[in-house]
Amino acid sequence: MTSKLSGDQIVALTRQHTLYEWSAQSKVDPIPVARAEGIYFYTPEGKRFIDFNSQLMSVNVGHGEQRIIRAITEQLNTLDYANPFMATEPRARLGAKLAELCPGDIDVFFFTNGGAEANENAIKLARQYTGRQKIMARYRSYHGATAGAVALTGDPRRWITEPGMPGVVRVTDPYHGIQRGWEDAATALANIEEIIQLEGPHTIAAFILETVTGTNGILIPPDGYLEGLRALCTRYGILMIADEVMAGFGRTGAWFAVDHWKVVPDLITMAKGLTSSYVPLGAVGMRRAIADHFKDKVFYGGLTYNSHPVGCAAALAAIQVYEEDGLIEKARVTGLIMKRLMAEVAARHPSVGAVRSIGLFGIVELVRDRSTMEPMAPFNGSSEEMAALGRFFRQEGLYTMVRWNSFYTNPPLTITEAQLREAIAIIDRGLEITDKAVRG
Repeated sequence: MTSKLSGDQIVALTRQHTLYEWSAQSKVDPIPVARAEGIYFYTPEGKRFIDFNSQLMSVNVGHGEQRIIRAITEQLNTLDYANPFMATEPRARLGAKLAELCPGDIDVFFFTNGGAEANENAIKLARQYTGRQKIMARYRSYHGATAGAVALTGDPRRWITEPGMPGVVRVTDPYHGIQRGWEDAATALANIEEIIQLEGPHTIAAFILETVTGTNGILIPPDGYLEGLRALCTRYGILMIADEVMAGFGRTGAWFAVDHWKVVPDLITMAKGLTSSYVPLGAVGMRRAIADHFKDKVFYGGLTYNSHPVGCAAALAAIQVYEEDGLIEKARVTGLIMKRLMAEVAARHPSVGAVRSIGLFGIVELVRDRSTMEPMAPFNGSSEEMAALGRFFRQEGLYTMVRWNSFYTNPPLTITEAQLREAIAIIDRGLEITDKAVRG
């Protein structure tokens, strides 16, 4: 039997033979991971990390959940693969279960390999259904790295791909950064309606948005915004696409973030928490009228791994865990505890400019000066202080994403109050680093 590699060997070989995403390869310094359990993962040498980002806001039920692992194993032993023109029991049962969970009359699903492909196929569905070509999207958004999805993305990750897919019309969202802050829902909606009219409503197939924006700031829409956007889309015959890839499956304390505002989109995309990332799977759900459009018309879209039986089995098991363990409600309750604890941290540290969260979906924005709200790092950049904070978290065994002037608080939904307090204690100590950079 081959001996196991050390952490240094794993890092050296991965850096030599694999390409890391969104990185200059000479700057990559990955954490070697050997195993994981619950809210923790471990290096080969046994160093423990609190997974305070649920990896990529996706391992919602925590690591090592045996009910999902058994379902995957049993499915592999029964039927490892069937092509997407066939019908399998996991596919049948998952479609029916998602129809129960999704808002309104969304009850038909096209399964994909992940979130980006779900958004790609939402574009195809919208264009084929409406006969229109333009897709409205927002700045401060991320929809995936495939060609169409990254064209919809509003943050700097799209820049290198431009001009990209034609037909994207971009608008601002209600948040304008830590220094300018928020505008009210009515103003934001009036600006969107003006752009709809200037572009020509009859040319716009869909408006896509992350219901709660993820990596661009955990931006929770002000009350009235989603409801007003739904009304605008209905008025002009534009399909509303809710990207719930990150926000779905309990992350916000509801099955889907749209549920907080009782809004029913026309299309809803999902992945990540759908299987708790135990295996890749995504989906785009659609209202019955959209599905009926394709009864006698061809849907031009397909994937080799569409409706993969192992992915569908994993998703069914993950949903079972959410339900049996009451994780949706737990995320809501624990999220209120996290909100209170992080507010206390903010009160103690002058470098904290803003703390936002909904359920267990949270962010902390750091500033150099609370009077001017100058960010601790520039847009699309870093700073010595943010880099030092990231190193401190790693040294103390806390894993989360540090990006620009922010870091994230997105633990697995299974986290206990004691574990939450342990993680926040590390954050509390780490913020002493950034407090030293505060002026005044």
